[in-house]
Amino acid sequence: KLMERGVYEEEDNKLPVSLYGIVVKGFGRGSKDLGCPTANVCIDNIDLSSFTVGVYYGLVKLKNEIYITAMSVGLNPYFNNKEKTIECHLIDYEGEDFYEETIYVLIIGYTRPELNFDSLESLIQAIKDDINFSNDKLKNEELTVLNFDTKYDNTTSIVK
Repeated sequence: KLMERGVYEEEDNKLPVSLYGIVVKGFGRGSKDLGCPTANVCIDNIDLSSFTVGVYYGLVKLKNEIYITAMSVGLNPYFNNKEKTIECHLIDYEGEDFYEETIYVLIIGYTRPELNFDSLESLIQAIKDDINFSNDKLKNEELTVLNFDTKYDNTTSIVK
């Protein structure tokens, strides 16, 4: 499948936005099936009603450390999910699981629409490409708490 990344001006015009939530257990597919561990954000306090499903890039703050993230907001059609999820892959994070921690997310750009895939292999390749795209977009970003907090505090929040 040919997919373009980063060419969705209408979606980018709605950004940046911020959110926060508790990291909860997901389906366990990120690490096991996809080779891409994710932080699943509890969406109980987040208003996703007008939020476009798809893949995004941004920054997260977890335990006072800043990471670049490639994230999915949506139903993950390959797995036939019935409810929307927010799943953040923290690029270069190598620590332990962090369930029950609060994660702060700054969504900076829209990468691509949510898609279904013919095979697990094509999904895995798309995720790798999304991660590389996110990293390329933000590799020159100053990954400091002060820089993150300043940007986070000056964005529209989608927390209810």
